[in-house]
Amino acid sequence: MLKLGWFSTGRDQAARDLLKVVWQRIKEGFISAQISYVFLSREPGESKESDLFLKLCQELGLKIYTLSAKNFEPGLRQNNREAWRAAYHQKVYEMIKHEPVDLIVLAGYMWVVSAELCQKLPMINLHPALPGGPQGTWQEVIWQLLQEEANETGVMMHLVTPELDQGPAVTFCRFPIKGGEFDPLWQNFKEKMRQIGLEKIKEQEGEKEPLFALIRKEGVKRELPLIVYTIKAFAEKEISLINHKLFDNKGNLLLEPYDLTERIEKHLKTGEW
Repeated sequence: MLKLGWFSTGRDQAARDLLKVVWQRIKEGFISAQISYVFLSREPGESKESDLFLKLCQELGLKIYTLSAKNFEPGLRQNNREAWRAAYHQKVYEMIKHEPVDLIVLAGYMWVVSAELCQKLPMINLHPALPGGPQGTWQEVIWQLLQEEANETGVMMHLVTPELDQGPAVTFCRFPIKGGEFDPLWQNFKEKMRQIGLEKIKEQEGEKEPLFALIRKEGVKRELPLIVYTIKAFAEKEISLINHKLFDNKGNLLLEPYDLTERIEKHLKTGEW
């Protein structure tokens, strides 16, 4: 049985949904795995959202470790971010090192992991773009897609390495952002770009800009099933992570990430796993 660790900042409903859906699929037997522990980078009382995340963990009967990143040596974080990152994640490692797991999933974890930690532990991260696509936060990704007038985007899970968002992709799915209901929104967006430019759009509308919002909506719909099917692939040995290298079910190095688009689109259409 695959043993999982789970890292989150617990900052919103999506973070809770990701954890709960994976826990449910495990309980149903769809995934042969167990969540050995959850690590939360906030502590009780730090925010309403993370308190709801903690409550969910308690309801699910999950072991949880907490360490506030915000409150950990703030002076060091301000003066030397790299040194702070190493010190914080060394403290995290000391908390969880006695909990051996096969895989750690970063799902809504809002801090860059130190180089030392991602070399010590087998970690994969959710990133809201296609392999080789834009880097950064989901907001930065979408603004880049809009600037580039991209035809498609996607969501991927990638191996966590010292290079931010540049670890090899493990799995991904893709979806179009041109055609259908997207086209009139593109027309409106391009007109606004001509009239006021990107920075004014960000300032006046931000994440509520209709095209931006639709791309985000379509991406979020696919994040949950991508995580579920990725963990399932690990549990069933379709993919293995050994000494920070990825292998396929024949024991060969994984040269290309698994395209899970077909499985995910089928799930979205039928609601079945």
